[in-house]
Amino acid sequence: QLQLVESGGGLVQPGGSLRLSCAASGSIFSFNAMGWYRQAPGKQRELVAAVASGGTTNYADSVKGRFTISRDNAKSTLYLQMSSLKPEDTATYYCARASVLYLTSRSDLYDHWGQGTQVTVSS
Repeated sequence: QLQLVESGGGLVQPGGSLRLSCAASGSIFSFNAMGWYRQAPGKQRELVAAVASGGTTNYADSVKGRFTISRDNAKSTLYLQMSSLKPEDTATYYCARASVLYLTSRSDLYDHWGQGTQVTVSS
């Protein structure tokens, strides 16, 4: 059974940076697309970034140029480097594994989820 465990969240000032990590265990990591979602209070969950098994990436318009998703298949770990953080980036961030190899924004194709890590951007 695949387990995903996020870490790296915290409180950061506007303009600051954080790197989130998602450690996977219990299943082969490299075969599937992976994604980072976030959900703020009172808002719908949204896909922030995704990476296909081959390394192709895509991003939500709101984070393009500021966030970078990457994966280290040897370490079974997914990363999200976040820079130039804004208060509107405040949310719980979740990593998720897709049941497919290719990039997808369909949340119903993400079949395993981590427990989430809180990111708060505030002065």
